[in-house]
Amino acid sequence: MDSSDIDDGDLTASGSGSAVDQVLAELRSLIADGGLKVGDRLPTERELCDRFSASRNTVREAMRMLKAFGVVEVRPKVGATIVDQRMNRAFDLFSFNVREISRETFDDIQGFRELIETGAVMQIFDAATPAHLAQLRQINLEMVRARTVVEASEQDLRLHTTLVSLIGNKSILDVYRIMTPVILRIMQRGKTRRTIEGETFHEHEAILNSIEQRDSLGFQYLMRTHLRSGLSTFENGGDQPQTPL
Repeated sequence: MDSSDIDDGDLTASGSGSAVDQVLAELRSLIADGGLKVGDRLPTERELCDRFSASRNTVREAMRMLKAFGVVEVRPKVGATIVDQRMNRAFDLFSFNVREISRETFDDIQGFRELIETGAVMQIFDAATPAHLAQLRQINLEMVRARTVVEASEQDLRLHTTLVSLIGNKSILDVYRIMTPVILRIMQRGKTRRTIEGETFHEHEAILNSIEQRDSLGFQYLMRTHLRSGLSTFENGGDQPQTPL
């Protein structure tokens, strides 16, 4: 489906944060108490809805978080399979309230990302191949085609996580993934069709072009500007996301 067919009214973030948090906590208990390990499958979506007395949308949102965090892999007709046992640190973060992002939290998280994503410019340049750039550009297109703020933010995060993976440092990648819930909330702030197509997409493209041209100063400037662009959502002084246009 062409992105022009998607109405801005579809770009709405989920308001079921507390219900999602509860399902995530239940999933944590299910995995820990059930002794599940890598390769084991979680119950089906319908079974999880019945087990936790939760709506399908709430369960799907929780599974999206686990998938984005690299804890599970979800495949059609197969369901969710555990792919990573290193969940304790990840689940610890789920206990924090990340439904609202303050200016201080924004500065801390984006400052950390800036250190990683701009500081590793040469490692990224050395590792990036034409195939990697093609993959990153495809992810950028999938972000534009997303139907909701949540889905667009997931693709946005996927692009940045893929870049961080090029650094080749597993510990850095693990820490980056641990921050997934907070990063996703930051990415959802003020997102509309206009910002996705007119700003985020083109900022990503400029960053990828700088990698292709091996322009280190350009890459660092563009990445830093991109990560700081969300400051505009705090201009009204509130911590709530702007209303989608």
